[in-house]
Amino acid sequence: MRYKVTQLFGIKYPIVQAGMIWASGWRLASAVSNAGGLGLLGAGSMYPEVLLEHIQKCQRATAKPFGVNVPMLYPDIDKLMQIIVDNGVKIVFTSAGNPSIWTSFLKEKGITVVHVVSSVKFAIKAQEAGVDAIVAEGFEAGGHNGRDETTTMVLIPAVRENVKIPLIAAGGIARGSQMLAAMALGADGVQVGSRFVASHEASSHLAFKNEVVGAKEGDTQLTLKELAPVRLLKNKFYNDIQEAYAKGATPDELKQLLGRARAKRGMFEGDMEEGELEIGQVAALIHEIKPAADIVTELMTEYESAKRTL
Repeated sequence: MRYKVTQLFGIKYPIVQAGMIWASGWRLASAVSNAGGLGLLGAGSMYPEVLLEHIQKCQRATAKPFGVNVPMLYPDIDKLMQIIVDNGVKIVFTSAGNPSIWTSFLKEKGITVVHVVSSVKFAIKAQEAGVDAIVAEGFEAGGHNGRDETTTMVLIPAVRENVKIPLIAAGGIARGSQMLAAMALGADGVQVGSRFVASHEASSHLAFKNEVVGAKEGDTQLTLKELAPVRLLKNKFYNDIQEAYAKGATPDELKQLLGRARAKRGMFEGDMEEGELEIGQVAALIHEIKPAADIVTELMTEYESAKRTL
């Protein structure tokens, strides 16, 4: 199986595991890479010394390619980038910021650079910045998301019309049939997040994983657009946000309600009431926690089956 994405990363299958905060540690990244996909470490929830530890453990756990996802808004991003370079990481996904700031620096070091976008405008800017590939993420996705609320079904063909570099589809993909649909729309591969949250190797709390597999259609909502749009599972914290909106809360009041480390409290520490529980709409199609390698195999088996059926 040869796709632009598999050739670019040197992997077997065109499947990328998203670098999700509080879920994407070395165990998950190495398991996905060993299974033939591309595992990513989620640096957004790691101090520099923690990222270093995860890179080194991932390197011991797999001889296959893996990468690091770095949100551009990270306060010590220069330290993260230096650790990545010093430790020979060859693939970096950047997100939530201007790709032109770090792309040249990374490419000069021989690193493949991918940038995550939620619109055609930013896809074009990323291509102009010189990135090697783009992840176009529809608003179905979990976590922080695009303000325009463009769905994956619309976003992927729109981006495909405007960029020539490899395109990876993200948002609402947890089954092989959805993967096939993304490829039919013009994607060269897929990035999968929520499905890998419900894996044994994900570093997220078991209570959060159980909430994900128990989620039904309509149990997530995009909110806090005045701050940074985020898709959350509905819980007490989510309801508190809605009550604040009903009372006409200002952005500063919403920020005060959000506080600090709310996502860690929920996804990593297991507070299902007061924590911020970031997950995609596709959680409604996830019914079981299983090994990451089984998820990769299942995606490819379903993909081939769907293709034959069509």
